[in-house]
Amino acid sequence: MLVRAYHHTYGLNTVITNCSNNYGPFQFPEKLIPVVIQSVLARKAIPVYGQGLNVRDWLYVRDHAEALWLVLTRGRSGETYNIGGHNEWANLHIVQLICDTVDEFAPQLGGQSRQLIAFVKDRPGHDLRYAIDASKMQQELGWTPAHKFEDGIRETIRWYLDHQAWIQTVSRKA
Repeated sequence: MLVRAYHHTYGLNTVITNCSNNYGPFQFPEKLIPVVIQSVLARKAIPVYGQGLNVRDWLYVRDHAEALWLVLTRGRSGETYNIGGHNEWANLHIVQLICDTVDEFAPQLGGQSRQLIAFVKDRPGHDLRYAIDASKMQQELGWTPAHKFEDGIRETIRWYLDHQAWIQTVSRKA
């Protein structure tokens, strides 16, 4: 609201963006996807809130960066743009997909990672669904995400498996 007010009051050249959940390399280890990957690797319980039916829209980080650049260079001043991944998935589906993919990429772990899923009490006020309408990005700026979720998540999992030293360094500093 403050940014909008400065735009309307003083003519400040502004654009605002809202995005869905990002995923990809270098995501801080406390977030869902890295937590699940690390839990599978450590053979620890994977906490899933409630029944895992909460839905999120996932946006690959490179797609987000490209969309931000497009908004910055071609967006209309004073406008708000929603940047979405067009990838709505229940959390349980994401966790299961990660388990299956780590089992594929790291068979030495013994497989059956889905057995690590542990349903825990849901958070109070936990939203059932987060998603945004990104049609304005497509209509005005011709943008749609380039990465299919299935490809982006595989690339992300591979990155985390190949960068365990980075995970350990970042986790120690937190």
